[in-house]
Amino acid sequence: MTNQCVIPVIKSPKDYQAFRISPGDTNRLAIVFDPVIANVSLTVCVEIFDVGGKTPPNRHLFAVEMFFVLKGTGQATCDGKTVSIQPGDSLLVPPTATHLIENTGSGRLYTLCIMVPNEDFVELIRSGTPVELDEEDMRVLRRSDVLVSC
Repeated sequence: MTNQCVIPVIKSPKDYQAFRISPGDTNRLAIVFDPVIANVSLTVCVEIFDVGGKTPPNRHLFAVEMFFVLKGTGQATCDGKTVSIQPGDSLLVPPTATHLIENTGSGRLYTLCIMVPNEDFVELIRSGTPVELDEEDMRVLRRSDVLVSC
């Protein structure tokens, strides 16, 4: 065994790059880690859904995709089965499953999304239109939206 120090990669929300994949999309993806930064075939992003926003139905041949709800409420559909989702809920989508996420709440829906392997996901995201994260996004990503004063 060698004594080797592995230095972790640390990013903050101000370092995230955000994109809309298509101009008419009602969701944005803020890239947290990708295969280049992580040196492994995965994509980690925060998906931000505007009120009424949703993903188009999609599927991945080899990748497993996991969503963890950070804030907001919505519905997740996977292979025809629909469930309500809220903060703290997780959804694991197996390869080949057709799925979509929809914001059904009165505010934005924020999910942490992890895809392994990457399956060209981050390349698809980066091929979209760059967008800025606004003050509301930054409050949620910094978790300052849940702080209460004493």
